[in-house]
Amino acid sequence: MPDQEPSNQKTVTRKSSPPLKVYCLPSERAKITENAQAVGLTVSSYLLNVGIGYEIKSTLDSQLVGDLVKVNADLGRLGGLLKLWLTDDKKLAAAGHALTEGTVRALLKRIEDTQAVMYESVKKL
Repeated sequence: MPDQEPSNQKTVTRKSSPPLKVYCLPSERAKITENAQAVGLTVSSYLLNVGIGYEIKSTLDSQLVGDLVKVNADLGRLGGLLKLWLTDDKKLAAAGHALTEGTVRALLKRIEDTQAVMYESVKKL
């Protein structure tokens, strides 16, 4: 069995490699920085990924989905409140809240407004 000598070679890392320089205008730098932030990467990581051909996946879609989940939860709460008002008028009257047509219409208007916000978020996707 031959003797194996320990390797004296150091592992090459990105930090120990020489950096690339990219000359760009301030407006181009701003756009690159904006694009990197939009996908949740540093400028260096963004440029490396683009340069070696990786597909850049946006985090904006997941943010919009999160917004939609919040809006949907609001609609659920408003619908539950409307159901409570329509089915249990005696408890509301005892608490000093009268169910009026104006109150129901205001709640329906708020639900419609929330649906409009949700629709705008879906259009952005």
